[in-house]
Amino acid sequence: MTELQKRILSSLVLVPIVLFCLWSGGWVYRALVLLVMIGLVWEGESLLGQRMKTLRGVLLMLWPLCAGLIAIKGQWLAVASLVGASLLFGLPTCGPVLVSIFGGIALLWLRSRPEGLYETLFVIFAVIASDSCAYATGRLIGGPKLAPAISPGKTISGSIGGIIGAVVMGGVIAHAAGAGWSVSACLMGGILAIAAQCGDLMESVFKRRLGVKDSGKLIPGHGGLLDRLDALLLAAPIAALCALCSGQAALWTLF
Repeated sequence: MTELQKRILSSLVLVPIVLFCLWSGGWVYRALVLLVMIGLVWEGESLLGQRMKTLRGVLLMLWPLCAGLIAIKGQWLAVASLVGASLLFGLPTCGPVLVSIFGGIALLWLRSRPEGLYETLFVIFAVIASDSCAYATGRLIGGPKLAPAISPGKTISGSIGGIIGAVVMGGVIAHAAGAGWSVSACLMGGILAIAAQCGDLMESVFKRRLGVKDSGKLIPGHGGLLDRLDALLLAAPIAALCALCSGQAALWTLF
């Protein structure tokens, strides 16, 4: 099978599962996020050379799991304590743990809000639109590279196309949620697209320094969890901060 065929088949299997868990909410969704949080740490620490089948490796994986479970109960001071204590693992070991915690609890908290289903869909689809439109625009138009020293394949035209795609998608999701065509939602989509692209570039720097092409082989055609979720892991915490500032209103009403 070609890589494209593997990617398509993987998506056909994974996308319905993710959408079902997201739509169901509750512990179905929470279990998915918690499992992904553990997987991210396994993958990231393995890349850093940690032996994950040791007591230290198990502790590293339990750290985000405990943070996620505590966050579900709303005990944010305890979550902050776990975040601070994770620094005791030292650099760069604490990196994957912190990335997993921040990305995971952001997705857990967003789904628990009054407009949680649509807000989480908003973030996920804005990231997907940014990634897909950036790829299509970059291939179609080409032009100057965005960050040739970090990721030679990315172009400025692709970046702009990704932002435009997320802007449109933001408006579409907000409209589907009953908010009508909202300029604020479009603006929020653009902000999340910029965050997503920064997350993608940050993971590229991480892999380049380690001299690896993919973070793992868990998802055929896509690589590892970090390869697939790098953009979301930065966009989700930023979306959560925007949602926090918007109070009980939907995150796309902030502006």
